[in-house]
Amino acid sequence: MLANTSAYIRPQHTDDICSVTIPTVYFSMMHMRFLKPIFAGVLLVSCALNGREKGDASLDGGDANDFDARIPENDGGDECEGLFAVVYRDFKTEHPDFEGAVASERGIVLPALGADKKPVFNEAGSFQTVESRVTFDQWYRDVAGTNTAIDAQLRLTKEAGGWVYDSHAFFPIDEHGFGNETNPHNFHFTMELHSSFSYGGGEVFTFRGDDDLFLFINGKLAIDVGGVHGAEEATADMDALASQLGIAVGNTYSFDLFFAERHTDQSNFRIETSISCFTG
Repeated sequence: MLANTSAYIRPQHTDDICSVTIPTVYFSMMHMRFLKPIFAGVLLVSCALNGREKGDASLDGGDANDFDARIPENDGGDECEGLFAVVYRDFKTEHPDFEGAVASERGIVLPALGADKKPVFNEAGSFQTVESRVTFDQWYRDVAGTNTAIDAQLRLTKEAGGWVYDSHAFFPIDEHGFGNETNPHNFHFTMELHSSFSYGGGEVFTFRGDDDLFLFINGKLAIDVGGVHGAEEATADMDALASQLGIAVGNTYSFDLFFAERHTDQSNFRIETSISCFTG
């Protein structure tokens, strides 16, 4: 029993359930991994479902580790309310693309998504922060023993003119996956998000943070902030990029975002957009 705490995990399968009610906590489960209270009044529940972690963990439009409820795989959330389904993948420190060279690098990915809606490594380039296509292809794909996938939510905050998410301490999977590995936070993870939006004209999307962020609109690269570096900023003006992206006002287009946090000792993540509603 834990008083004054609320959390709820919506099950994907009827035999995989973790539920919490107020004021008393109840559990009904077949595959419970662990339960522990964290960060003063927030309950973290994590279940092992089909080899993926699910539970509380996403940051809620703010700083540090203000955890929000994780969701089952394939539950898209409500993007018009600023709630997105995301997948984090945790990596070990010894992965060759993590905790290595520090360099800001553009062109790591090709300008078009692959057929599987994943970024394609630019094998024609020479990069300090990525060892090879083999290692890069592990960033956004489930690879047993190399990464641990964690299904979660990312909630944006509605502000005048659009949506904002701003964290100067973006550590959404602390103590999850392979854990913090003696670090104060878990610094070695990737995140991917897939949605869509109706292009009405005038939309802008801005990212500021570290390390890598690749944004694809209509399957075409709109923002490339690659490499291991301090916080950097880039903006995609949809009108200015319309020809390059192959978009026209009045149509709906895919929105695919890929992020990587690859090095100690900072993690900044800010997105701001005038896109009024994402339609998943």
